Amino acid sequence: MADDTRRDLPTSLIRVRVSQQDVHYGGGVVAGAKMMEFFGDVATELSIIYDGDEGLMAAYDLVEFKQPVHAGDFLEIRGRITEVGRRSRKVEMEAYKVIEGDWEHGSSAAKVLPEPVLVARARGTVVAPKKA
Repeated sequence: MADDTRRDLPTSLIRVRVSQQDVHYGGGVVAGAKMMEFFGDVATELSIIYDGDEGLMAAYDLVEFKQPVHAGDFLEIRGRITEVGRRSRKVEMEAYKVIEGDWEHGSSAAKVLPEPVLVARARGTVVAPKKA
């Protein structure tokens, strides 16, 4: 049984601008692997906050890419620990587009979106090191 009563479970939020260097496909589309990198960064931050160590992302049991991401987009990647075991931590992460770049015309940012748009989500398990 999970022991998530020890302390409040942390959340994380990182904000990033997707650059032209992140484009992998035609039409300025960024590869899903870049989103996985962002999810890994959030999981690492959650591990540091909760355990004082970067931990290790052991497995993903859900990854969904919902909308394309383009160069010039600004994203918020949100994460939270949802369950705590002896050494494992269940994490959930979501990426939202908050500013949409004008990738077709080369503008750095076309518009702030009225509501964040879910572009990807993931769920997985982070493992903390054994205590000495």
